Amino acid sequence: MDHKAITSLNVELPEDTYPIFIGSGILARVDFSKFILGSKVMIVTDDIVGPIYLDQVRKVLSKFASVESMVIESGEKSKNIDNLSLIHSKLIEKKNDRSSTLIALGGGVVGDIAGFAAASYQRGINFIQIPTTLLAQVDSSVGGKTGINHALGKNMIGAFHQPRVVVIDLDFLETLPQRQFSAGVAEIIKYGLIENLEFYNWIFKNRLAIKERQSLAISEAIEMSCKIKAKIVSEDEKETNIRAILNFGHTFGHAIESFQNYCGLLHGEAISIGMILAMRASKVVGNISDEEINGLEDLFRYFDLPVSVPDEMLPKDFFSYALRDKKVIDGNIRLILLRSIGSAFIEENETKSLFDKIF
Repeated sequence: MDHKAITSLNVELPEDTYPIFIGSGILARVDFSKFILGSKVMIVTDDIVGPIYLDQVRKVLSKFASVESMVIESGEKSKNIDNLSLIHSKLIEKKNDRSSTLIALGGGVVGDIAGFAAASYQRGINFIQIPTTLLAQVDSSVGGKTGINHALGKNMIGAFHQPRVVVIDLDFLETLPQRQFSAGVAEIIKYGLIENLEFYNWIFKNRLAIKERQSLAISEAIEMSCKIKAKIVSEDEKETNIRAILNFGHTFGHAIESFQNYCGLLHGEAISIGMILAMRASKVVGNISDEEINGLEDLFRYFDLPVSVPDEMLPKDFFSYALRDKKVIDGNIRLILLRSIGSAFIEENETKSLFDKIF
């Protein structure tokens, strides 16, 4: 990817406003002295990203602080309390204090668990996101959600802890496997579905350029996704209302991931199925047409994303896991549905009947 100017967006919050930097080859051009507190940095990465990028990132950050690192196993199953404890232990062993900075170098799993470690170590230390997957760049690195999984549900243990900065270097995507890339595209498509019809149509028009990872298309897709998420998070940081629309498809998708014990589909793949189910539920309430559902299925298939529920999973399994979902309020399952493509809303009434009608 060609080098270009750094694009900067802000997530505007009452207490934790921070920038998102986007561009190719920008890692060495960001002035981390503005975002690293104290003299110690701990990088958390995984055993796929680490061998490729850890030395490069360590070299950049060593200009600003003393750098230590630790590597966890890649994959959703690593987002657990045992690995969280290992990160805490490493921080203690290296004598990190409240002035230290924890940095997540990796995809969503690394970002979530490292962020929760930062939120919980000595009641909260400085945190920086350097996402290396498309999904993390457009979704999990922005907004301050951190956490780990529990055997009974995904992301059930966690905290809101905003990063001080998010550095999205598009060059990381050059080594991203195609399956992981497509999983990230699912989240990009989600933003068009919930908030911006024009963006959704743009994705359709530019699907070849996106699939071929053409620099301009990828940069525009990431920038627009981050703009939409930053806007929503700025309006509702702690997800008391409108931010919940970012979970479109996630109640169903998380149920699939939990049912498969985090060993089957990637997050973005499970969410693509979840969005199809949410579209069907939106059709039941009279908002979405078969033609629109078929169009979304075709778009997902173009990016090699699944659209069908795993054969071994039954409707009762979805409802059982949905009842454990963190979006449940007073025993009521909240579903994110569409009024139309580009306009999402929260449905809290009669959601059990919707489950019965979409399978």
